Amino acid sequence: MSAIRDPAFAGTWYPGRRDRLEAEIDGMLGAAAETGEPITGLVSPHAGLMYSGPVAAHGYRAVAHRPYDVVVLVGPSHYVAFDGIAAAGHSAFRSPLGDVPIETETVARLVSSHTTIFEDLRIHAREHSLELQLPFLARVLPEVPLVPLLMGRQDRATCDRLVTALEPVLRGRNVLFVASSDLSHFHDRATARRLDAVVLERLAGFDADGLQSTLEAFDGHACGGGPMLVAMRAAAAHGTREGRVLRYGDSGDVSGDLDRVVGYVSASFIARGQAPAAERARTP
Repeated sequence: MSAIRDPAFAGTWYPGRRDRLEAEIDGMLGAAAETGEPITGLVSPHAGLMYSGPVAAHGYRAVAHRPYDVVVLVGPSHYVAFDGIAAAGHSAFRSPLGDVPIETETVARLVSSHTTIFEDLRIHAREHSLELQLPFLARVLPEVPLVPLLMGRQDRATCDRLVTALEPVLRGRNVLFVASSDLSHFHDRATARRLDAVVLERLAGFDADGLQSTLEAFDGHACGGGPMLVAMRAAAAHGTREGRVLRYGDSGDVSGDLDRVVGYVSASFIARGQAPAAERARTP
């Protein structure tokens, strides 16, 4: 298997041609607002680009061209069931917009630090939850390396182990934690919005404990609840105390079908104690 992971969904879930993909991503980013806030984490959806891309763009516009050292990208495994965390043992993820490098040294340190984390290229080969973030990352943070992680079980113990493993490896670095997750699936819009509102409230309140309880009571609130919790708690270890919902929508906004919708959210986690990113970038 190649050291570079080839895209599995280019040409189907998003355009496979560079010019078309670039135009779509730039159009979505151009419709989103730039916040200027010091962001340490995002929650971003992972459906087909035409459905969730307009929502995801709000998060990526907010972090575009910031001076991050590394992006830790955490998503759920949709196709392979397993215990623990599967790290990508590749050197890069290929995208129509260019190869996105992987910080292999950090991946190796994580794998060696905890038995819960292991390398497995096969689990990553057909997974879309991370791949659907790549077109935005390749456009707004093209030089920033990734640490790509897939969660099998999303229980409390697995989340806690991953957060514990990440903290010493990333201490002192300017990290962006990205949780890939859609919200409720295939309810009518009214039901979906009631379910999704609970998650939005927890994200806006930066309430990881409340979100944990919500997901344990009903895991259908989100398909990537574990990645959300990991991103929130890891961001908290980096000084974050505030959350913001940047945009919410659902698949019915595009399809017109309001009987079976999938919810999407773009949310950010903000470290108010930090200087704005533009100011940090100017500091010698």
